[in-house]
Amino acid sequence: MARKSKSESKKTQEAGKPSVLVDTRVIYCGDNLEQLKKLPDQCVDLIYIDPPFNSNRNYEVFWGETKEKRAFEDRHASTQAYIDFMRPRCVELHRVLKKTGSFYYHCDWHASHYVKIMLDQIFGENQFQNEIVWKRSVAHNDATSRFAVITDSIFFYANPDSIFNRQFTAHDPEYVKEFYKFDDGDGRGAYQLDNMTSPNPRPNMTYEWLGFPPPEKGWRYQRETMQKLHDESRIYYPKRKDGTFDYTKRPRLKRYLNEQDGTIVPNLWNDIPPISAQAQERLGYPTQKPLALLERIITASSSPNDIVLDAFCGCGTALVAAENLGRQWIGIDISPTACRVMAKRLRDVCKMKEDKKLWQIGRGFVVRDLPWTIEKLRAMPPFEFENWAVIALGGRPNVAKVGDMGIDGRIYPVSAIPKKDKGELGFMDVWYPIQVKQKDKVGRPDIDSFEAVMTREDRTKGFFVSFDFSSDAMSEIQAFFKKSGKSIIALTVKDILDEQIAYKLV
Repeated sequence: MARKSKSESKKTQEAGKPSVLVDTRVIYCGDNLEQLKKLPDQCVDLIYIDPPFNSNRNYEVFWGETKEKRAFEDRHASTQAYIDFMRPRCVELHRVLKKTGSFYYHCDWHASHYVKIMLDQIFGENQFQNEIVWKRSVAHNDATSRFAVITDSIFFYANPDSIFNRQFTAHDPEYVKEFYKFDDGDGRGAYQLDNMTSPNPRPNMTYEWLGFPPPEKGWRYQRETMQKLHDESRIYYPKRKDGTFDYTKRPRLKRYLNEQDGTIVPNLWNDIPPISAQAQERLGYPTQKPLALLERIITASSSPNDIVLDAFCGCGTALVAAENLGRQWIGIDISPTACRVMAKRLRDVCKMKEDKKLWQIGRGFVVRDLPWTIEKLRAMPPFEFENWAVIALGGRPNVAKVGDMGIDGRIYPVSAIPKKDKGELGFMDVWYPIQVKQKDKVGRPDIDSFEAVMTREDRTKGFFVSFDFSSDAMSEIQAFFKKSGKSIIALTVKDILDEQIAYKLV
């Protein structure tokens, strides 16, 4: 959203919205790059993203809302193509992040090293705080030629004045057993003994205490504090067998277990399990992350009412966590199905109303920019229509729209491998062409031309998008397959808007 005038900002505050710069509690359906460009500079407190990458898996997903079976595939061409895709988006994310903000990038092993280099260039090496390693699964026996991969990486960047709230977990039972050995039976529970001597020389703290001579560097506490600790029975005094003080030893401080914060959370997170098949929060979304994972991140790097942004929000775990923790949020996802799933999740889990009037007074939420109608798509400029169709298929549009040699975009299947002569960062050798025609009905001549493209490029499969296809066109597609073994998948705009493309993409 563009910057608002003072009068608009005043109206926003009067309407009960939490931010005068951006609308929050909004889910945007569409390309996050385009939506991010509409946001003003430095308007977001915390960003978490979990972008998809080529994971060599076809996902068969049953959505709870409609029980429709859908196939999901990550369609990035290669590591280089992935980085090329992510770089402009990370530049925009850096622009919208506040000077006091924090950024988390969740990724797996496929491109993590290249992602780190890219993020250092954009956010700055000095702003890098941690590589958090999350143990997302247990080892599987199918790893026969390498060590089993059971972790993801989360790269954490933060500006100098950013918020960070330290997180703690319960003490390990073995640690408690070893160190908290004492209990006076007074109801205060177990405690351990801690040193009361100063770590540095403190001449003004060299006083005698109840007959105990001062340590060489002095006591850790002022006399008034020592008296308070004594009155509260928080000092352990060493005694001889006859019950008298043993002045050859030092008094020690009683540190009670129930007053300690616990064990500080390190950068290895092995205490948050993945979502099991029986988990109540499980939606069946292919890359769904546990709510506890996002709650830890949001709690650590934001305060109540701060704005949290997830630009690849999938089934909306970050949005649910932000809402539960009293934060404002913005979600973006290109998938209409994902946007509908996360909206249902906010309604069911957070008991929020999807209602514009309630949203205007800061209580509900809204979903914007859900798929175009056929009428709007007919009126689109041709190049914009091409981009819409290619992106809807999960493909990559051509940068140049002139001289495209009959190819408007490409889809890279998950089975693709890099060209040997291009190195690890080379583009995938396996790809499928996409042809888009903004026509009421594609005829046989259009199919003939696309067949020539597929023959020239030696492609085994291609995709053709239009509003409809003539019977002659469909007959020619069948004849071409019988003759050459090459498949042309005919997709109508209605197929895309009704989200039926998953059945035809595989």
